Amino acid sequence: MNFRAVVRASSLAILVACSSAGAAHAQSITQALTSAYEHAPDLQSALLNAKATAENIVQAKSGMLPTIGASINGSQGSSLVGGNWTSSTSLTTGLSYNQTIYDNNRTAAQVEAARAAAEVAEYQIRNTEQNVLLQVVQAYMAVLSGRELLSLRQDNISFFQAQLQSSQDRLDVGEGTRIDVAQAQARLAQGQAAQQAALGSLQSAEATFQRLVGQRPQGLSTSHAYANLLPRSIDAAIAEAEIGHPAILLAKASIRAAQAGSDAAQAGYYGATASVSGQVGSSWTGPSGGARDGLSASLGFQISIPIYSGGRMGSSVRQANLNQIKSEVDAMSAYDQIRESVISAWTGIQSANAQITAAQAAVSSSNTVLDGVIQERDLGTATTLDVLNAQADLTSAREALINASNNKTIATFSLLSAMGRLTAQDLGLQVEIKTAVPYTQAVEDVWQELRTVAE
Repeated sequence: MNFRAVVRASSLAILVACSSAGAAHAQSITQALTSAYEHAPDLQSALLNAKATAENIVQAKSGMLPTIGASINGSQGSSLVGGNWTSSTSLTTGLSYNQTIYDNNRTAAQVEAARAAAEVAEYQIRNTEQNVLLQVVQAYMAVLSGRELLSLRQDNISFFQAQLQSSQDRLDVGEGTRIDVAQAQARLAQGQAAQQAALGSLQSAEATFQRLVGQRPQGLSTSHAYANLLPRSIDAAIAEAEIGHPAILLAKASIRAAQAGSDAAQAGYYGATASVSGQVGSSWTGPSGGARDGLSASLGFQISIPIYSGGRMGSSVRQANLNQIKSEVDAMSAYDQIRESVISAWTGIQSANAQITAAQAAVSSSNTVLDGVIQERDLGTATTLDVLNAQADLTSAREALINASNNKTIATFSLLSAMGRLTAQDLGLQVEIKTAVPYTQAVEDVWQELRTVAE
């Protein structure tokens, strides 16, 4: 019996079975990344958070802008006096105006802090984007390698079934032993258990893929051109990461926000404030005996100088200063983490390349050994156990090759992520880039509320 032919036929059958559902609709890594970018709830949440954070700019600007209000009050009353009913009607209208004209630059500092916070939220979108896309790549490769491992497990089952049949045939004609049959049966049982475990892992990976991408995995392929985005040296990769990684930019914006927060706290503690207010209004009163009209107006100002606030203002200043120091410490930590991630991903690629080379050599050698042991067993110079052990060695080598190839792809995208280049724009995905910048620019027009009322 040609055992190698059986194995090859089985391998082909399982590969066809795994890909038949998606053969007509192949799903590349690029397509999966595109679908995930448009689908990911985490990314949409980060975008909404950035828009909500941008509203703080408008609220901060309002500190030095006027507040204008209008009011209308009316009443109707009746009374019984000496057996006679009397009635009165009153109507009062007015306009009010209040504005802070000086606050020791506290509002300016608060506006700067709000703008820096909006930048932090924008960079958080980019950071979330990278995390989501890297998770997609990991899920993609988990499904792809899971299918390859399932195919490998099926190869083993077919091989062990053939060995069991061969051992039984040899025993029937008096050329084999019951030990050979028992050993083949044991390996077949192990192979079936391993196949079931591989199937369970694959189903779990497919569920993760569907959660991230929003679609079931179809015909997958490792082919991509994103390795061209990688630099030629680890020093270049680190330099690029330190300049453009969203986490680094986020940390810098956080420092600016903390500095502005400290300035605002100090301005509130040490500075006086001045404000003006005005009112104008008219009234109309209509009693039983006639009507009276009136017009009133007032203009005032207020200067406030802080003297003692029960310790609250001093505590606010100290807290703001500590937050500023913390932001600088966090920034240093971010730099260290990015460098570590770049180095880890870079060495991961180099290690995977070495593992692939070694695994390819091991697969080739194990194939040769298995063919030779089968021939020796047929000639009576080797045992069934020798054949089973040779198959185990081949299986281990094939598993190592699958895992090494999977690790290289993940390490490649991990390096892009560590450099800050695992974004829809850098990857050239055909999607509308999620950003809150246009929204932020629009809401900074603080007079739109007044124009809306006027219209």
